Amino acid sequence: MELATFGAGCFWGVEAAFQKVKGVTSTSVGYMGGHFPNPSYLDVLSRITGHAEVAQVEYDPSKVSYEELLDVFWNIHDPTSLNRQGADRGEQYRSVIFFHNPQQEEVAKRSKEKLQMSGRFDKDIVTEIKPAKEYYLATEEHQQYFEKKRQRSHS
Repeated sequence: MELATFGAGCFWGVEAAFQKVKGVTSTSVGYMGGHFPNPSYLDVLSRITGHAEVAQVEYDPSKVSYEELLDVFWNIHDPTSLNRQGADRGEQYRSVIFFHNPQQEEVAKRSKEKLQMSGRFDKDIVTEIKPAKEYYLATEEHQQYFEKKRQRSHS
């Protein structure tokens, strides 16, 4: 299994998108890329920690490639929107790929460049590509949020 970590706005929607991908074995949400140890949800929302809300994806590379995960990432948000996705505003909602090894870094950079050159967007892609740092797991109430919400509404 390998790890991939993506920030593309509110982590609930990002996680939900990756849960549907064949070859993804587990997902979680949390925070990465900041300078504040062990941040809480409220710390991150206050914009004092520098963290992004991220989904961390464990996947089987024999069933889904990192390139395919990047395709999902590019299609679930607007990578030209700086520190904002829809109504969500702030650096915690930035578009960011945290790579876990040199191969992921290379593939991510190539993918971003290819997308920029495709003409799909009329603005520059602002997605950051950074080395993975300490990952702080969000509390249980935030994990698989949409799935839990759906189950509650069916009970």
